[in-house]
Amino acid sequence: MAATVLNAMLPVILTLMLGVVAAWHQDFDEDAASVLNRMVMMYALPLALFAGIVATPRSQLEGDFTLIGIVVVGLLGGYIIPLVIAHWVIGRDLMTSTLQAIAIGGPSVAFVGYPVLGYLFGQNAATIPIVVSALVLVLIQVPVSMVLLASEAAKRGDKSGAPSTIGGCIVSALKQPMVWGPVIGFIIMVIGVPIPMALRQSMALLGHATAGVALFASGVILFSRRVTFNLPVAITTLARNILVPLAVWGMAVLLGIEPKTADVAVLTLAIPSAVICVILAVQFHAAEQEMASTLFFSTMLSLPTMGLFIWLLGA
Repeated sequence: MAATVLNAMLPVILTLMLGVVAAWHQDFDEDAASVLNRMVMMYALPLALFAGIVATPRSQLEGDFTLIGIVVVGLLGGYIIPLVIAHWVIGRDLMTSTLQAIAIGGPSVAFVGYPVLGYLFGQNAATIPIVVSALVLVLIQVPVSMVLLASEAAKRGDKSGAPSTIGGCIVSALKQPMVWGPVIGFIIMVIGVPIPMALRQSMALLGHATAGVALFASGVILFSRRVTFNLPVAITTLARNILVPLAVWGMAVLLGIEPKTADVAVLTLAIPSAVICVILAVQFHAAEQEMASTLFFSTMLSLPTMGLFIWLLGA
């Protein structure tokens, strides 16, 4: 069991820490990290998602509607409920509440999914939850967050350049390769158009760099922000790493979902926070230290927390 956890999570943590060391050694700065993130978002990740989808048999998708449903519910519930509690119950400002919500409801499945879920369940089984998570993030969570953040930024006179309406944010998202790439791949898979193995492997070559480059860049960004530990960081980390996957597990048990499907869903939702929370915090100049600290502790503590779920599920 310990070997399974280490093999799945240790590469993630070590790659993140290499980014921190590279920034400390002044080999990379925040501007360089932004370039690396741009390469991942525009080229490596879309290619990885596209190649993974077109290689997935349509019959597998037809049998995974339950998995898709529970992952979507977990992602949306993990975003909406914290947003409501943080802003309308506790009374945190809307910008901080929005960032906290996406840190809780937006696991780094697109970047961490392949090395973790692929190792545990195989690349084919990991593709569906990874693609679904990526689409929910870029089509729902990020557009809604950007509208809320942009509206609050406008009130204080800041101009982020972000669209100020949900429709504008969705249109902007649809123009991104990491959105239309998987959509085109999904259409090709449903229609049944064969893609030659050589072409899929050519796309996957750069796609394989997605997780490593994204995690390395996250480490560089983390070094530029002073990491601290306080109650909001602790609550967000606890919710992201334990409470959300635990809630999904409970829902799966109550609904009588097949254990194998439940295992994939729970471990998908147990993945630590995505770097998008830090990117948005920097863009809108809000809760930057809190989001960087959350990313750091969520990632570092994912080794024992994901290990706990792997052990409990027997995955």
